[in-house]
Amino acid sequence: MRKLIACLLAAALLLAVCGGGAEEQPARDYDRLTVAVTSPMTGNFFTGRWGNNTSDTDVRALIHGYNLVYWDVANGVFAHDPTVVSGIMATAAPGGDRTYTVVLQPDLVWADGTPITAWDYAFSLLLSLSPEMDALGGTGEKPLWIVGADAWAAGEAGELTGVRVMGEDQLSVTMKGEYFPFFYELALLSCEPAPISVIAPGVRVADQGRGVYLTNADEAVTEPVFTAALLERTLLDGETGYRTHPTLTCGPYVLTAYADGVAEFDLNPRYKGNALGQKPTIPHITFRSMAQEEMIPALQRGEVQLVNKAAGTDLVGEGLALAAGDEAFGYSSYLRSGLGFISFNARDGILGDNAVRQAIACATDRDALMAATVGDNGQRADGYFGLGQWMYRLLNGTMPNPAREPEESASAADKAAYAEAMARWEALQLSDIEAYPLDPAQAAMLLEEAGWNLNSAGEAFRPGQDTLRHRRDEAGNLTPLTLRLAYARGSAAGAALEEILVPALAEVGISLTVEAIPLAELLPQYYHNVSAEYDMYFLATNFSLVNDPSAAFGEEEGAHVWLTSGVADEELYEAAVAMRKTQPGDLLGYCTAWLAFQVRFAEVLPAMPIYSNIYFDFYPRVLQSYPIETSISWPQALDSAFLADYVPEETPTLEEEEIFE
Repeated sequence: MRKLIACLLAAALLLAVCGGGAEEQPARDYDRLTVAVTSPMTGNFFTGRWGNNTSDTDVRALIHGYNLVYWDVANGVFAHDPTVVSGIMATAAPGGDRTYTVVLQPDLVWADGTPITAWDYAFSLLLSLSPEMDALGGTGEKPLWIVGADAWAAGEAGELTGVRVMGEDQLSVTMKGEYFPFFYELALLSCEPAPISVIAPGVRVADQGRGVYLTNADEAVTEPVFTAALLERTLLDGETGYRTHPTLTCGPYVLTAYADGVAEFDLNPRYKGNALGQKPTIPHITFRSMAQEEMIPALQRGEVQLVNKAAGTDLVGEGLALAAGDEAFGYSSYLRSGLGFISFNARDGILGDNAVRQAIACATDRDALMAATVGDNGQRADGYFGLGQWMYRLLNGTMPNPAREPEESASAADKAAYAEAMARWEALQLSDIEAYPLDPAQAAMLLEEAGWNLNSAGEAFRPGQDTLRHRRDEAGNLTPLTLRLAYARGSAAGAALEEILVPALAEVGISLTVEAIPLAELLPQYYHNVSAEYDMYFLATNFSLVNDPSAAFGEEEGAHVWLTSGVADEELYEAAVAMRKTQPGDLLGYCTAWLAFQVRFAEVLPAMPIYSNIYFDFYPRVLQSYPIETSISWPQALDSAFLADYVPEETPTLEEEEIFE
């Protein structure tokens, strides 16, 4: 990886030499940081129930806060946030259920100064599981591990029995025993407060000793106030809905404006800080998407102070050239914990057949797609993982495994245990994952065997003469092998999909149409919040810290289905469950289950991985103490960052060097 960055930097130096030296620097506004990204926001600023676009999740990290737990980067575990929680106790029931009792810090407040209490956390859990949210099309992950969650989510229970509120500052959450062991155990307690006064005015949370529930704030009102119609108004209204315009929050910043793809934020003066007590200091933030070719010029002019998650070949090259030629600019690079991929819509039609999905994988030159999209900045991905994920790094050898060789004086049992552990680690080979090397002949054979062996006249398909494969259905009608793929308008991958993928599939008898649509239209189709109009979707994702792919499944007609594609496969689901049910701290057990999941994923292909890559952030050096390499994302990195004059270090003269010696 160092060699790759060095090569990019060398090219940048050459560009810098050819393009001239440093330019006069623009005047700096140290009260505002303008952040530019390539992925536009879609307005899901409250919850991931309507999608998890990376720019939307960045906004959520800026404005929401006080989660009961946080990711402890130094120790690689989830822990309770001491800024939020003053005490926590776990107790286990004989049947295996586990209850976490939490006492909140007394000084938590919303941005308007009103207190945050245990009732706000209880409302957040009730809302996330409510059938009313489902009625509005809010799909996605729910905390179904809470006792009583299934009945509450189905509208069959009067209370959420697994959640209790014992006072303004105390609540308990009981988890189902079937979810234990859970590798990321304390992550099950993840919860941020939600303001009932804004989202459900006229409603309150109550607890009569059997669990929490929602009731009318005014007991004289007989009809239930909490309805899907209420939430449609308070959450989804295009001008005032909390989903796109969350007015009352408790994170490090408050959203002050969102229009025309640009979001504005001001510091929240009442924010206590993160788990380490850090608070951001930059008063104002502007966050916007921008075409790649506009980013570096805007950075040079001072219109942008941070280009985040740069990955495209041209953009990275321009940024490195700027940093190499002008000491006033710098950059950071970090491995992406995500990937670019093509998702298959297998619920209806042609791609419900795994042989067709495999044929597409065999016919696709993924190396060429990767090169055209991220160039030398990326690496082909054969599984559902990213370069920055710790399990991938353990298995490819860039991170040492935790097995430690015992001292020479150690017992024979300790030495045998070490030898066994090393043998198990060495047996975990990424090469076990099917790579689908480019093989048009194999693709053609798979299609033939799947019945796509006729031409438009119903005769045997003749490679080299016929152009489009057909299959005869049960009614005797000919079905052409035609597919449609959608990608987000403005994506740098669009041209590559048209120039590389379309002719590659045509070579084996598949007709593919590629179309660009707005990301705000693509994501709801991908998540099946609305009817999916395309057979394939080109996307990129960044993985959650809680790597639990079992959460990507749902039950449909008694089968476990990968929700975004509709592929039903019990073996894949069981492999995902085996990952989450690994004992906390058992890295070897988790990696063993993770590899088994990757092997099966490559066999059934709910999606076709294309690449993972290195990210680059570019910025003027006036942005200081910005630790993006060790942060979850740029909002978290801002907790310690600040804007101030940059004084370059002077290179010592020869005489000074001699004196130092």
